[in-house]
Amino acid sequence: MKKLILSFLAFAYVLQARADEGMWIPMLIGKNIEEMQKMGFHLSAQDVYDVNNASLKDAIVHFGGGCTGEMVSPNGLLFTNHHCGYGNIAALSTVENNYLDNGFWAKRYEEEIPAPGLSVKFLVRMEDVTAYLEKEVAANAHKSKRKQKSLEDLKKDLEVDASENGKYEARVSSFYNGNQYFLLVYQVYKDVRLVGTPPKSLGKFGGDTDNWMWPRHTADFSIFRVYADKNNNPAEYSKDNVPYKPKKYLPVSIKGVKESDYAMVMGYPGRTNRYETSYGVSLAINDVNPSIVKIRDMRLATMREHMQKDPAVNLKLSSRYASIANYWKYYIGQTEQLKRLKVINEKQQQEQEFIKWAKAANRPDADIMNQLAKAYSTYQPYAKHNIYYSECFKGSAVANLAANAHDLYTKLKQKKVKREDILKEASQLKADRERMMKYFDYPTEQALLARTAKMFFEDIPQSQQPAVYQTLIFKEFGDSDWNKTFAEFAKHVFANSVLLNDARFESFISHPTLEVMESDPAMQYAFSFVENYQDNYSGKYVDFTKTRNEIAKLYIKGLMEMNQDKAFYPDANSTMRVTYGSVGGYSPQDAVSYKYYTTMDGLMAKYQPGDDEFDLPNDFLKLAGAKSYGRYADAHGDLVTCFITNDDITGGNSGSPVINANGELIGLAFDGNWEAMSGDIAFDKKYKRTIAVDIRFVLWLIDEYGGAKNIIQELDIR
Repeated sequence: MKKLILSFLAFAYVLQARADEGMWIPMLIGKNIEEMQKMGFHLSAQDVYDVNNASLKDAIVHFGGGCTGEMVSPNGLLFTNHHCGYGNIAALSTVENNYLDNGFWAKRYEEEIPAPGLSVKFLVRMEDVTAYLEKEVAANAHKSKRKQKSLEDLKKDLEVDASENGKYEARVSSFYNGNQYFLLVYQVYKDVRLVGTPPKSLGKFGGDTDNWMWPRHTADFSIFRVYADKNNNPAEYSKDNVPYKPKKYLPVSIKGVKESDYAMVMGYPGRTNRYETSYGVSLAINDVNPSIVKIRDMRLATMREHMQKDPAVNLKLSSRYASIANYWKYYIGQTEQLKRLKVINEKQQQEQEFIKWAKAANRPDADIMNQLAKAYSTYQPYAKHNIYYSECFKGSAVANLAANAHDLYTKLKQKKVKREDILKEASQLKADRERMMKYFDYPTEQALLARTAKMFFEDIPQSQQPAVYQTLIFKEFGDSDWNKTFAEFAKHVFANSVLLNDARFESFISHPTLEVMESDPAMQYAFSFVENYQDNYSGKYVDFTKTRNEIAKLYIKGLMEMNQDKAFYPDANSTMRVTYGSVGGYSPQDAVSYKYYTTMDGLMAKYQPGDDEFDLPNDFLKLAGAKSYGRYADAHGDLVTCFITNDDITGGNSGSPVINANGELIGLAFDGNWEAMSGDIAFDKKYKRTIAVDIRFVLWLIDEYGGAKNIIQELDIR
């Protein structure tokens, strides 16, 4: 296996890769630097990633665990997307001080608002630990069972050692489907404060209609600041903390972009599955994606009904709604594009070539496709159940909370259990409830409980359903009108569950008992689902996933050995990556051609007074009408709002800097385009585009609209 890893490093970065495809490991970017420089990049590999000296990697942060941000000043100022900061902005907003709807601009440090629970991670270093882990796994195989350490144990040991008693956060991540491992060490800063945000009408301009679409005119940015203790180290929030001094921050270019300009993105792409097989693509198209879309469609419609009636409800649910809606549309687009590109056929052809090659070489992995086909065939009848369990049953907040209570229930049923174990589970349930109540609207959630229960009953085979439908719901509330049946059931739950009554919950959580839990209608409902799933279906999913992952590891290993002249990059896994390409438009269909940029004129053309998605603030309309763009205007006097590149990004790259050939910030990546929604599974060179908000639009809004010249003065503008 050690020989295999050496071959990985030898040909994983062969310079025949298409420049716009690939999410490359920054530590190994030296393998790509010649190609990058031929495309126009003026910096060195050490300028991108260096452990001992400041480099671009030191300016990039993992923002909030699901997005990317970048340092843009010597005083800890951070840019990211509006939709990345959305949840924090919403949480800081009230009806009286609605920063989400009205925007916010801090003019002094003292006005910046702490964002509880928000943190950012800086990558300190990364290290290839594959050889070490392989050696230790082999050595442990010869030890007695009592002394043996699993791969997970060994990874944990590395993480604990690298954390240096809590100074750092460390994680060993798998690459190439488990063929390679890297130790990544981070420094985590937890005092992060809101500095500025445009109003939602600008930061989310176009709403669901424009989401994943080009042309785009969205001011998708927000501004935060990282704080540290007086020694520049991470610290919990304190009024004594000071702005963090980054090792590196990005200068900002207002020169603008033009066709074919070099453009690079650094960030934390979430998940891709580019080496997925035809069986996995088929399952996604026919079972997984349609189920997710149908369930989320219902959940969104239910939430909209209540959000439109009450501004307070709208504010409470807006972040959760936006999160659900984003991937509702994503799965629609992914399915459509996977079909259009005939990805199943393409994957099948690749698999046949692999089988032919493996058989000719008399390899032991020649039969893995038959094994995989059997695994998918066995699992497919239960795939929908698995999706409905997580997306539908747990799509009700109260059902999800009640399901979380099952661990406490299990502890209480044990004959010998320590009191501290019960208190620990009770404390966790209390914390779960506190989080839930932050976005819990009783009428909305009562409707969601009724509709999710009904949808599961109607769409999942009766043989797979939990007993609660017959023992409680239809027994007590059965009616020829099923809508009435489930509505009455939900009404009963909300009137009688201890989970939904503050006083009763506090009394229960202080002294939890089986009697209360077994008589509680929310827990009766949820426990029936949990136990049905655990007893009959979770094992099927675990077995299927284990088999699929084992075969995937062998398959990608085989593909790389079969195609030694081809560049292979690892799938995204929420670790820092570099992708590079160029600015450029595209033609999505016959007789249609898209330019690479949009302008303020296009934004104003979309304006629809009173519309939820395309309305604009009056003060913005007045300012935009004056067309006074100053130094932020392009050569034609227009203000560019957004532009596109062919960089290879995915979810998690939101907020990533788009960097020019000189290492300067030119925009913030915030979306992909509809025609390439297959990208997480199949990269489409012809159509794939990254949508970015132009930094000149960002600066004009900060400067002229927000009047926050203090922020502008912090930046290194070139």
